Amino acid sequence: MTATDTAPAEELPPGYARRWWVLATMTVCLLVVIMGNTILNVALPTLQRDLGATQAELQWAVDAYILVFAGLLFSWGVIGDRIGRRRVLLIGLSIFAFGSIMAAFSDGPVELIVWRAVMGVGGAAVQPTTLAVITNVFPGPERGRAIGVWAGTAGIAVAGGPLAGGLALQHFWWGSVFLIGVPVAVLGIVAVLAVVPESKDPSPGRLDVPGVLLSIVALGGLVYGIIRGGEGAGWTTPGVLVPLVGGLLLLAVFIQLQRRSTHPALDVSLFRNPAFSAAAGALGLNFFALLGATFFSVYYLQGVLAYSPLQSGAALIPTALGMAVMAPRSSVLAERYGAKAVCAVGFTLITLSFLGYQLLGVDAPVWLVLGIFLVQGVGMGAVMAPATESIMSVVPREKAGAGAAVNNSVRQVGGALGVASLGSLLAASYSAFLGDATEVLPEEVRDEAGNSIIDTLQAVRGVQATGDAEAAAAAASIVEPARAAFVDAMHVTALGTAVAAAFAIVIVLVWLPGRREVLTPDPRLRDSPAPR
Repeated sequence: MTATDTAPAEELPPGYARRWWVLATMTVCLLVVIMGNTILNVALPTLQRDLGATQAELQWAVDAYILVFAGLLFSWGVIGDRIGRRRVLLIGLSIFAFGSIMAAFSDGPVELIVWRAVMGVGGAAVQPTTLAVITNVFPGPERGRAIGVWAGTAGIAVAGGPLAGGLALQHFWWGSVFLIGVPVAVLGIVAVLAVVPESKDPSPGRLDVPGVLLSIVALGGLVYGIIRGGEGAGWTTPGVLVPLVGGLLLLAVFIQLQRRSTHPALDVSLFRNPAFSAAAGALGLNFFALLGATFFSVYYLQGVLAYSPLQSGAALIPTALGMAVMAPRSSVLAERYGAKAVCAVGFTLITLSFLGYQLLGVDAPVWLVLGIFLVQGVGMGAVMAPATESIMSVVPREKAGAGAAVNNSVRQVGGALGVASLGSLLAASYSAFLGDATEVLPEEVRDEAGNSIIDTLQAVRGVQATGDAEAAAAAASIVEPARAAFVDAMHVTALGTAVAAAFAIVIVLVWLPGRREVLTPDPRLRDSPAPR
C-alpha cells in the first residue's frame, strides 16, 4: 500500500468525489478500443468472401492494428504523463473514431489495412490512459477493486466484440462492424469532457526523445517479426529474424540507456521488483492464451461447426461472462489470499480449459463448447486484475501513464505472439493432417486451400459455383476430411497453449509475491457508494 491509503481528505486525488463516474467513463473508453479490435475476428470469413482478401491480407487486417498499437503504447503513456491524460484520451478517441469510419468504407483489403493502422494509433492513446486515470483518481484501498472492474470490462470487450460483429453481419454489410464503436467513442468523448479531471506528472523533467523513439522502433520491430513468423514466412528467414532479433537488441539498448539517463522515460529498476516483473510476465502469458484461443476458436465454430457469425459470437459469451464476473471478484480475493494464490488458481483453470479442447470434435455438443469457454474466462479473469494491480501498485502515481503503457505493452506483445505462434502451429498442423486431400481441387487453388479450413471451404464453394457437377462433387468430398483435419490441428494447438499456461503457473508460484500486509484505510474511504 502507499501513503495515499491513509491520506487525509484534503490530500485525496482530484476527481475523487466523482470517481465512480470516472470509472464508468474509463470502461466505456476501454470497450471502444478493445471491441474495435476483437470485433474483426468474427468478420474474417466474411471479409475473405466479400473483399476477396487473401489469408495474408486477413492476417494483416488484424495485425496492422496490433503492430501500430504495440509500437505506440509506451510513447502515448509518456506523452499523457506530460501533456495530460484527459487530453490524450480525447485525442485518441477522436483518431479511433475517424479511422473506424474510414475502415468501414474501404474499397479493398489494402485500404482496410491502412485504416486499421490508424485505428491502432488512437487505440494506443486510449487504452493505457484509462488505466493511468483510474490509478490517479482512486486511492489505494479502492484502486484494486476499480482495476478489477477495468479488467472485467476488458474481458467483456474481448468476447463482446465478436458478438456485436455477428449481430451487425446478420443484418448489414461487412463495414458495419467498424461503425458500431463510433457512437460509443462519441459518448466517451462527451463523458471525458464532463467528469474526468486532468492529471499529469507535476515535474516531468526533460523529455527523453531518443528513448521514446527507440521504444517505438524496438516494439514495432519485435511485433512485426512475430507477425511475419506467424504468417508462415518461416521463423528462420531474414524477413522474420532481422526485425525480431533487431527489436530485442533495440529493447536491450533502450533499457541500458534508461538505466543511465538522468531523465528516463521509464524507470527500468521497476523490473527488479517481482511484483512488477512477474506480474508483467503473467499478463503476457494470459493474453498469449486469450488472443490465440479467440483466433482459432472462431475458425472452429464457423468452419467446423458451421456456426453463423452471430452464433459464433454468441458462443464466446461465456468467456466474456467468466472474465467480467471473476475479474472484480479476483481483486477482493487477492486482498485476502494474495495475488500469487489467485493468479496460480487462474492459470490452473486456463490450463484445464485448453486440455478440455481435446474433448471437442466435429460434432461437439453446444453445452461442452460453452462449458470449456466459461472455465477459460473464469481463469483469465482471475489473472488479469491481480496482475494488473500488482504492476500499478509499484509505479509512482505521477508516472502512471508510463506504467500503464508497460502493462498494456506486455499484453499486446503476448497477444501478438499468441496469434502468431499459435496461428503458425495451427496452420502447419492443419496442412499436415489434411495431407494430399486437396488433390481433388483444381491445381490453381490447391496451395491456398491448404492454409486453413476457411480457405478450404472457400475453394470448395468456388468450384461449386462453376456449375461443373463432376468437379463440384469431387470438391465436396474434401469437406469432411478438412473438418477432421482442423479438429486434430486444434487439439495440437490447444495442447501447446495448455503448456504455456502451465509454465505461467510456475512463474507465478516462484516469483509473484504473496499476500501483502493490508493497512487500515481512512474511514472516509469506506463504504462510499457507486452511482446508481
